[in-house]
Amino acid sequence: MVKILFTANIQRHVACPEAEADGATLREVLDNAFRENARARSYVLDDQAALRKHMTIFIDGHTLRDRVRLSDPVTPGSVVHVFQALSGG
Repeated sequence: MVKILFTANIQRHVACPEAEADGATLREVLDNAFRENARARSYVLDDQAALRKHMTIFIDGHTLRDRVRLSDPVTPGSVVHVFQALSGG
């Protein structure tokens, strides 16, 4: 199982409790995690199922490479952190 953690900032906007899901890629893991939480899915992913521009994801401490297809590999025991990206100065 892959553990998925959402920041407190995201939690203020939509309920995204810590989750665990199976999958070999980030896409599979997120699809399984969001199966029961369509509101969280639409907050993190756009209408094309790509990662929204204001979001960022780290897999085992490394930045996501494929923001469109979410094809980055994960392994059992991986930890996925979902952040709302900040901008401005």
